[in-house]
Formats: sequence, structure tokens, C-alpha cells
Amino acid sequence: MRPSKGRPTRAQAELRHEQLLSCALDMFLEHGFEQATTEMIVTAVGMSKRTVYARYEDKASLFKAAVHRAIEQYTVPIETLKAIETDDLEATLAAVARLRIANMMNPVAIKLQRILTAQSYRFPELFTAAFEEGAGPVIHFLCSVFARHKARGEIDVTEPERAAIAFLSLAVSGPVRIIVSGNLLDETELEARITFAVRLFLNGIRPR
Repeated sequence: MRPSKGRPTRAQAELRHEQLLSCALDMFLEHGFEQATTEMIVTAVGMSKRTVYARYEDKASLFKAAVHRAIEQYTVPIETLKAIETDDLEATLAAVARLRIANMMNPVAIKLQRILTAQSYRFPELFTAAFEEGAGPVIHFLCSVFARHKARGEIDVTEPERAAIAFLSLAVSGPVRIIVSGNLLDETELEARITFAVRLFLNGIRPR
């Protein structure tokens, strides 16, 4: 049976929902959580307040949904990570660092990190989710890489998840903090930082 005239299909309704979250994110990133209003968002997307409030009870709920969607969009897929793996552990780790940094250097991703940092006191769970969901596939991938190289006797990692998090903190978090603060790193300096961090990390996990 065809849907009644004027009533959107499920696909159309989902598309409108995606447009709402995209518009909401743009508004929050441009104006900040405090200054962006639900009225501004519904006007920009062409929806009624009633339609929006039927799904989200308040601005905070809409903000959380928009941020979670953005985190999902800027998460590196596991397939992409698998495609850069080689038998050379140093080369693989450097490639992972480059990919993660490039992903987080996207202008929208940078704005997202800034607004999450600014609103961490109000939405601490979102700040945590940004790391856990965004870095989750990378951590899982690194754990599998460590397991393969440990089986060959090349490294000695007894706590792979902790090691993966430590690697990301060492090789990725530092450069990203610099970039998010508004100070750009040229390609040569960024590559030097990645190389140093990767080698320092490897020195810590190779068998003694």
C-alpha cells in the first residue's frame, strides 16, 4: 500500500532527520551551544518545533544526537585501517598515526573537538564518547597488530589495549592538541614528530 498523500515515507523521514542533525551540528559549531537556539535550527532546516520536540525533548538532547552522529562520521573504518597494514610494524604504526591525525585535522572535526572541550563540564559523557567511539576501531586494530607481531617474537606486549591507548597518546594526541589550538604543523615537522613517537614507542615494547 502506498503511503497517504502528504505523509513522508520512512526513507524520507530518515533523510529529514539526517538533515536536522547536520543543520544542528553546523549551528552548534558556528554559534556554540549557548548561543545556538532550537528556533535557529528549525528555521534553517525548515521544520516545525513540534516535529523536532517529538524526537528531542530539549536543545541538550539535540546537541547530543548531533555530536554522536558527527563522531560516527569521523571514525576511521576498520577496513581502511586493515588496508594500510604491512609486515613492517614501524611503517604500519606510522601510517596509523598519519591516518588518525589527518582524520582529526578535518576542519569540522577540529571544530567538534573544540566545542566538546568547551562543553565537557556540561556533557562529560560526550567528551568520553568522542574518544571511545572515535578511537575504538583504531585501538581494536592495533591490538590485533600487536598480537601478530608478538606471536613472531618481535615485541613483548602483555596489555595490548593499554599499549594501543599509550601509542595514540604519544603519536597522535600531541600533534592534534597543537593543531586544535590553532597552530598548524607543516608536513616536515608533523612527520618528524610521528617518526620520533613511533620509534620511542617501539623501543619500549621490543623484547629486552
